[in-house]
Amino acid sequence: MSTAPAAPSKVAYLDHNATSPLRPSARAAFLEALEAGGNASSVHADGRAARARLERARGQVAGLLDVDPRGVTFTSGATEAASAILHPDLEIAGRPVTCDVLLVSAVEHPCVLSGHRFPTDKVEVIPVDGDGVIDLKALENRLAALAAMGLRPYLSLMAANNETGVLQPVAEAAERVHAVGGVVHCDAVQAAGRVDVTLAGLKADFVTLSAHKLGGPQGAGAVVAHPDSRARVPLMAGGGQERGRRGGTQNVPAMVGFGAAADDAATHLSAEAMRLTGLRRRLETGIVEQLQDAWIAGAGAARLPNTVCAVFPGLKAETLVIALDLAHVRVSAGSACSSGKVGSSHVLAAMGAASGLGPEATAGAIRFSLGWSSGEEDVDLALAALGRAVPRLSSRPARVA
Repeated sequence: MSTAPAAPSKVAYLDHNATSPLRPSARAAFLEALEAGGNASSVHADGRAARARLERARGQVAGLLDVDPRGVTFTSGATEAASAILHPDLEIAGRPVTCDVLLVSAVEHPCVLSGHRFPTDKVEVIPVDGDGVIDLKALENRLAALAAMGLRPYLSLMAANNETGVLQPVAEAAERVHAVGGVVHCDAVQAAGRVDVTLAGLKADFVTLSAHKLGGPQGAGAVVAHPDSRARVPLMAGGGQERGRRGGTQNVPAMVGFGAAADDAATHLSAEAMRLTGLRRRLETGIVEQLQDAWIAGAGAARLPNTVCAVFPGLKAETLVIALDLAHVRVSAGSACSSGKVGSSHVLAAMGAASGLGPEATAGAIRFSLGWSSGEEDVDLALAALGRAVPRLSSRPARVA
């Protein structure tokens, strides 16, 4: 009689940029709200209690970005949040604004590149340098050309890249866009709760967030803005929930868990950033010391404290992800938002185009992303698994398609 193999004594979960495990505080808040029930739109006692829990969570999320809670609109996640706000017709602080062209960096997340509500021929891509940082000169030139044509730009620029952890100069870019009357959206999904970001500090008009990237439940996100800023055409119309900006019954338990995770992340932000920076450096040092050909993508730029994008020349990312998974080390290759597919990275392709590297040079790129539950043992397990897997896989003859 066969028996199932024993579960590993330790799994190194290094995929926090895909989903960070539920923080204990978020789990407790989520379960409490789930047990309590109630519809936040109902006027009876249970409904009022649900509304109170929802508004407390709104205040906690607002605190993460230091904004008025009225400027937080809850959604089902960051993808919906981006689609909701990336529309040509807006109100900015109560003033109607229509944008003519959507500008996106070449390394934006698919939820921005594919999820916006602009006509396809009204979208333009701004290049990045070899480290994946937006080319501010190219942006300036394009803004000047659009201004000369009397066109208003809408820039969408992420705070931190989900694959490499590279931080973008959002405030500097926003100043340039606002100087010509444009609008700025910032995808702060990976940055919020990991580095100090605020709506005012980013100088953005809109910021989008996701709960499960910072240890909250899946199924909750938010648009953060001035209380009187919004898209004039809501993505989801309905019963007037979320001040008429997002119709549909709110997922109170998920949003309450989101609030708890945001509060926890904000409380421990500085200490956690320092701790994760130490773990990241230990991981990077171990990779380049024991695997001589390996290199770190985006190493020349400021990066998140938790993210390492390591490139292993001669290997295929999919093969290495599987090998590490068999060794109980959980990592990703590229974005984890592509229906489980492992394909070529548009982020690394854009970086390679700027530095003269072809796609074969970055085909073996793996993302390691740490978080609140990560420790030194996780780093040690990952390095040991890499030390076994990379030499073994490198010795295999290349397959001919």
